[in-house]
Amino acid sequence: MDEQTPAEEPAHRAPRVRAADSDRDAVLDVLALAHAAGRLNVGELDERQTGAMRAKYIDELPALLADLPEGRELHARYTAQTAGGGLGAGHGLQVPGTGHTPATSGENNLPVLPGAGRARNQVDILSGGDLELEAGTPELSDYALMGGSNIHLRQVMGPGVLLTLNLYSLMGGHDIFVPAGVRVVDETINIMAGNTIRKSAQGDGSQGTLVLKGFSVMAGHTVKLEPEDKRRLTR
Repeated sequence: MDEQTPAEEPAHRAPRVRAADSDRDAVLDVLALAHAAGRLNVGELDERQTGAMRAKYIDELPALLADLPEGRELHARYTAQTAGGGLGAGHGLQVPGTGHTPATSGENNLPVLPGAGRARNQVDILSGGDLELEAGTPELSDYALMGGSNIHLRQVMGPGVLLTLNLYSLMGGHDIFVPAGVRVVDETINIMAGNTIRKSAQGDGSQGTLVLKGFSVMAGHTVKLEPEDKRRLTR
């Protein structure tokens, strides 16, 4: 009688991480905020609250937050924790319901995702002003002709945030103010122009990633640290 071939050992998998009461409570707080904002109706709120309260493991929680901007930071934290069993093992991680693998940012490889809010558009012709992007804004498109604005990103940037600025400038440009810890990626096309990213404004990605796109002709943009962050770091 032929010897039976021993079954192959299953590939090593990191153990699932148990959810704590504080984890479930944090998800419930996010769901309450999303309901108050009108993102979830009563039935959806009840269904997700039940899912949160019954969750035994951390990997059951991200799906409850994936489409809610109020839970963006929490979603990033839990998905990073469940990819490979701990924070910092974000390779191969998929966003629930999307089928794609997000980019990563910072030393901890947090997944970087665009906000679920409304994209912004602006035109600066021989003019400019102060523009502060709201939390959840995924991108801004700005068209500047001999003008430009001061663009403040303190509200929109944070752990796991991906923000894209599509900037099209002719003899103009913008001053872009970022909080400390933002990674800046410059993908713009420039003709007799260019951008300046101040050394103090180039962070490690712990507060998200800013991507600059678009093109400039005889123009350029300057990325600076937010004044309050600059004062705090120089004390």
